[in-house]
Amino acid sequence: MTRKFTGDRLLVATHNTGKLEEMAHLLRPFGVAVVGAGDLGLPEPEETEDTFVGNARIKAHAAAKAIGLPALSDDSGITIDALNGAPGVYTADWAETDQGRDFLAAMTRAHHELEKKKAPFPRTAQFRCTLVLAWPDGHDEVFEGVAPGHLVWPIRGKDGFGYDPMFVPSGYDVTYAEMDRWEKNKISHRGRAVQMFVNGCFGG
Repeated sequence: MTRKFTGDRLLVATHNTGKLEEMAHLLRPFGVAVVGAGDLGLPEPEETEDTFVGNARIKAHAAAKAIGLPALSDDSGITIDALNGAPGVYTADWAETDQGRDFLAAMTRAHHELEKKKAPFPRTAQFRCTLVLAWPDGHDEVFEGVAPGHLVWPIRGKDGFGYDPMFVPSGYDVTYAEMDRWEKNKISHRGRAVQMFVNGCFGG
């Protein structure tokens, strides 16, 4: 049986302001206020696993033990079918440069890899989000959300972050970056994972 979350304030184990803002918006209707790990000065643990759930568990358990309260973590990324699921857990790593993260460079790399393989169209991909809610006693609950779609080039749109400008979700003809941010949340991988989290940990 899923363990319920009974608090009204939740630590989200992320230093990513975009993710934190999305999580705050998604959880606000349920009376839950969120605080980020960065706001509390918690360090970012090294992500050493090769799966989304593995890395999410590292972050959630580290934060829960550090503050003695339940902590929610998110590990997410994009998996591209023609690239055998890459970049996957290395989604953010593809954006790393000497000057910091550059997602235009990451999207360009993805496009070049697809061109090199002469990948057929549509170039299908999925955004994936794994949430882990961990308690200080070591217990955790896992929730996974997937948003299927395809990639486009050149990129389109100025909103969103990460790979949003090249990803068109199934059933739509606009990219994530061309959508209103809060409209995107209703159909996004993170929105779907949060809904599962809410249903599991707040439901009766």
